[in-house]
Amino acid sequence: MKAVYFAWVRERVGVSEEEIDPPREIETVRQLVDWLAARGDGYAAAFANPKTVRAAIDKTHAAPDAPIAAAREIAFFPPMTGG
Repeated sequence: MKAVYFAWVRERVGVSEEEIDPPREIETVRQLVDWLAARGDGYAAAFANPKTVRAAIDKTHAAPDAPIAAAREIAFFPPMTGG
């Protein structure tokens, strides 16, 4: 699947997108965030407080407990505000 990172998440991870292949036991957005955070310092910094990162599965907002099994793309971004 493709992981896409936006704003300060991208800056901390160091790439705007990448292909990832999480282990089969990674079944939810929350588990994926934990797995990504363990990949290195930039990922750990980006996902240090998972409550400050939102996710979208195939361009649809997803809750932390959303399943990722059929996902082609998962995007991570900070909460947005309008103005």
